[in-house]
Amino acid sequence: MHTPAFARGFPAALLLVTFAAPALAQSRSTAADTTKKDSATVRLTPIVVTATRAERSVFNTPTPVSVLNLRTIREQAPNSVSDLFRGLAGLDVTGVGSNQVRPVIRGQRGQRVLVLEDGLRLNNTRRQQDFGELPALIDVSSAERIEIVRGPASVLYGSDAIGGVVNVITQRPRLQGLHGSAGYRFSSSDDQQHATGAVTGRFGRLSLLGRGTFRTTNAYQAPAGTYGDITLAQDTRVNDTGVKDYSTEGYLGYHLAAGHDAFARYERYSADSSGFGWVDPAAYAPAEPKIQIRYPFQRFDKVSAGYTGIGLGLPIADKLDVTGYWQTNRRRLNLDLGLPFDPSQLRPGVDSAGLIIDQRNYTDIGTIGGRLEAKKLVGGSVALTYGVDMFRDASTNTDTNATDVYGFGPSSPDVSTRPLVPNASFRSIGVFAQSEFHVVPRTTFILGARYQDVRAASRETPGITDPPIVATDRTVVGAANAIVNLTEKVSLVGSVGRAFRSPNLIERFFNGPTPEGFGYQVPNSALKAETSFNVDLGARYRNRWVFVEAFVFQNMIANGIRIQAVPDSVISMLPVYQNVNIDRLRARGIEFNGDAKLPLGVSVGGTFTHLDTKDVTQDQNNPIGDSFANQISASVRYDDPSQRFFGEYRMRHNFKRADPELLASNPIGTTLPAFTTMSARAGMVVLRRGAMTHRVSFGVLNLTNALYAEFSNVSFFRPEPKRSIVLTYDLTF
Repeated sequence: MHTPAFARGFPAALLLVTFAAPALAQSRSTAADTTKKDSATVRLTPIVVTATRAERSVFNTPTPVSVLNLRTIREQAPNSVSDLFRGLAGLDVTGVGSNQVRPVIRGQRGQRVLVLEDGLRLNNTRRQQDFGELPALIDVSSAERIEIVRGPASVLYGSDAIGGVVNVITQRPRLQGLHGSAGYRFSSSDDQQHATGAVTGRFGRLSLLGRGTFRTTNAYQAPAGTYGDITLAQDTRVNDTGVKDYSTEGYLGYHLAAGHDAFARYERYSADSSGFGWVDPAAYAPAEPKIQIRYPFQRFDKVSAGYTGIGLGLPIADKLDVTGYWQTNRRRLNLDLGLPFDPSQLRPGVDSAGLIIDQRNYTDIGTIGGRLEAKKLVGGSVALTYGVDMFRDASTNTDTNATDVYGFGPSSPDVSTRPLVPNASFRSIGVFAQSEFHVVPRTTFILGARYQDVRAASRETPGITDPPIVATDRTVVGAANAIVNLTEKVSLVGSVGRAFRSPNLIERFFNGPTPEGFGYQVPNSALKAETSFNVDLGARYRNRWVFVEAFVFQNMIANGIRIQAVPDSVISMLPVYQNVNIDRLRARGIEFNGDAKLPLGVSVGGTFTHLDTKDVTQDQNNPIGDSFANQISASVRYDDPSQRFFGEYRMRHNFKRADPELLASNPIGTTLPAFTTMSARAGMVVLRRGAMTHRVSFGVLNLTNALYAEFSNVSFFRPEPKRSIVLTYDLTF
């Protein structure tokens, strides 16, 4: 990709301006955040911290953000954080089931979306590129709010934040005395039983929290119907979409002195018998391969501790946050592939033949990391945020792979215990700085830059004779954001910047059959980091009753990593592939979001998203159109004046998208078919006495019982559940 001269020099210039800005703007006055004004005349919008690392309203945030608050989480009662993305502007999901749904932001998914918990990264470098980390590692009932940055955020958070950032901000003890909650969720499509409970308290200087959840679900059924060229004659099970899982959390906070606080925290998530979901090809296309990916076991443990000091008045910092963490993610993966051969190519006398691959993997990846962040107000008008973060993943794994060709005589499987990925480590250290200043009335500028140093190294591994390999990449990125408050009701937003994603351990070192079963992947330690250049322009309007925003954006990814065929190479009867830096990916779009409060407790809302994704290298073998091109959503809601009852209806429509290259060999046809899904919910407070409140809710999902699949789940056909009833109860005290 040819980079213009101004773009090549952009990060270095930003780094200079970031530190020079305080001197340039000391004499300027600070524009006030209008959220501090009288709430009777100004509509209050949610507060976010992820986008800039400082509290500000959505209206005054100089980048596109979405916020899901505690009320939304409680009322929608999702299986995981990602389920809340459906129908939001610029957002989508991939995957199915109780705990395997992952976020998509502006057409980017997997390792191009960074998942955070309270500002600390959850992504690990052992995940497949397209799969990404599981948001289900965080119990959604523990979330106080979920903040989504739609667009790159590598300056503040480093690698993987090319498409955007999902930050789950968890609940903390806030009230004096003992408090708590309990809840229960039932859904009919998967026979789900889900119980939650938490106890919190503040006692003088001490804060305590204990939380636990338990869930069991069965594989759900998709409804009979037709979707594209696929017809299911009857309700059909989507296998491996159930799970048995639980989570626990313990938190201890201590108020050391005025402006000084410390905490320690332990979390665990454990899941059994979960999977990626699959429909038996016999139900819709017997010639299609059988692909079954299951996690018989997964356990995630995390210990974190930190310190926050405010009002320090130090020469280098007014506020200081220091956090360290250790986490381990152990999991077993079973991959079973059944690949039938083309009957027309079989020799006489052979009715059926094919290839069976059984892959068993155990991975233990441990991570140690930390973040030090300081804030300093310079000259009374410039807010400087700077710091350092790091993490180190250490991956250990074992594999067993059995390959068998059937149909040509007695079975004679070829068994190998050679690990597909060597034991390896991935170390990343980043230094960042960001300056917020005001040189024009009613205008806020934020400039920032980051330098990142990454080192990936394989280690001596039983079963692998290849010598260890060391790979490095060093990246500089920068961003500039601006917001202009034309009036208290109208703001204009603009941002431009670079982001990056370092190749992970799978991309660099994997050597074996691919999880999708289409070939054999060989390693490439010479991969470079993906980088992106993003531009956003938008406007927001608000008054006491209405909030509206609209954005246009373009994100260009250079050195995109893509798996590519190695000509004239075959291993274990499979064509050979390798990850290479070749793609130039472009994502353009329009996002609209609005809501209005009407008289008599009625409110309405709606979104529109247009997304155009393209591989501008013009490579017809790499289509990337497995996302919607146009999507609309609408909602209407009633809240009674006493806040004891609500009723809500939601609709989402994905327009069809033709993509002959992507779907050329898919039984669904060459078009992603349009679909409309609807849901209805109602809830009420059944008892409120003092600090104790009992709530119940009732919901119906997929009201019309339509057969459909989210567009990213079409190539590997995984339809959504049939009509489902959801019942919830929760108690707070």
